[in-house]
Amino acid sequence: MRNKLTILIAIAAVAGVLAGYLANNLAADAAAAASIAGYFSILADIFLRLIKMIIAPLVFATVVSGIAATGDTKTVGRIGLKAVGWFVTASLVSLTLGMTLANFFQPGANLGLPLPDAGLSTNLKTGGLSLKEFIVHVFPRSIFEAMATNEILQILVFSIFFGVALASLTDKPALTVTRFVDELGHAMLKLTEFVMMFAPVGVFGAIAAAITTQGIGILATYGKFIGTFYASLAVLWVVLIAAGFVFLRGRVFTLISMVREPMLIAFTTASSEAAYPKLMERLERFGAKEHVTALVLPLGYSFNLDGSMVYQAFAALFIAQAYGIEMSIGQQMTMLLVMMLSSKGVAGVPRASLVVVAAVLPTFGLPEAGLLLIMGIDQFLDMGRTATNVIGNGIATAVVAKWEGELGPTTAEPEAEAPGEKPA
Repeated sequence: MRNKLTILIAIAAVAGVLAGYLANNLAADAAAAASIAGYFSILADIFLRLIKMIIAPLVFATVVSGIAATGDTKTVGRIGLKAVGWFVTASLVSLTLGMTLANFFQPGANLGLPLPDAGLSTNLKTGGLSLKEFIVHVFPRSIFEAMATNEILQILVFSIFFGVALASLTDKPALTVTRFVDELGHAMLKLTEFVMMFAPVGVFGAIAAAITTQGIGILATYGKFIGTFYASLAVLWVVLIAAGFVFLRGRVFTLISMVREPMLIAFTTASSEAAYPKLMERLERFGAKEHVTALVLPLGYSFNLDGSMVYQAFAALFIAQAYGIEMSIGQQMTMLLVMMLSSKGVAGVPRASLVVVAAVLPTFGLPEAGLLLIMGIDQFLDMGRTATNVIGNGIATAVVAKWEGELGPTTAEPEAEAPGEKPA
């Protein structure tokens, strides 16, 4: 059945809301709700662990195989430069959009909630990497350590070096290794299909746990903030799709349709990693060549976080408005640039956007305690920004493939094929 997994995930999400609502109402107190949520979380944790299990070998195999097949280091460098150029532009647009809409909607004004003492600490680890530390951190001390911790950027760097070295060799052992890596990539994609069968169960657990702990009522309490944030994400989607239309024309709508499933996975689990394998598969079905997808997508997961950029701008200005702190446009723009640079040093950190905001707030005289206002609803905000990160990286990869002349025709999904019909 076409889009069967998407339908199952949607059903699981609705079931998770209902189960979480019942559990929250039946729980005697907050401690009991947290205990029940812990059991729901087991399902989500298992799914996310399965996803994390395949990310490192999948990135390694696809990047090395793509470079070895290309055999051209200049092509690799050119693709990387084009991708980074798109990422920086998209980040600046996203931050500016978040700042503009936060000033327009004023989500923190007249909040009607008690404000935490400005002197309180959130206990978030805000020691982000400096520019020097980040540059050094990009290069792995050990590929096994990088794979064990799922440091995608470090795995990408090693894979590029390994792929270039492999492409420069022509003897029989090198060909054997190349074939092995290529087959490893195919095996990991097949393993991904098996893991994704567990996605509806993981989605159910993630949603049920969040609703059990927070309750649906918190959505009404923070209705203005949540509503205006999602409205801002919707505007960003329009901007991203419009940018994609400039280069892809009408095919951008085909792309959006094809990445609905990874977007839904990202939204319901609030995990970009959970959507990575399926997003890679859909981009290749869309027509982006494997070596382009293998290079651009891992880079995007570290540098192209469009939804997170909007969130960081929105959260910081929400806190400033809640405490009645006026910030000039110049101060806001400076703060956003600092956030953009800081976010590159914490890619892959859980709740990285919160960490970046917490680290930057004191620098601009904003109380770190203001994060306590939004930490309780961050799960619901994280869902939207994660799905937006997925669509941003999908469009970026397709556009770079188009620039490179490496965007072929879209192939049919297996579910859509007639009986006995062979794939294109």
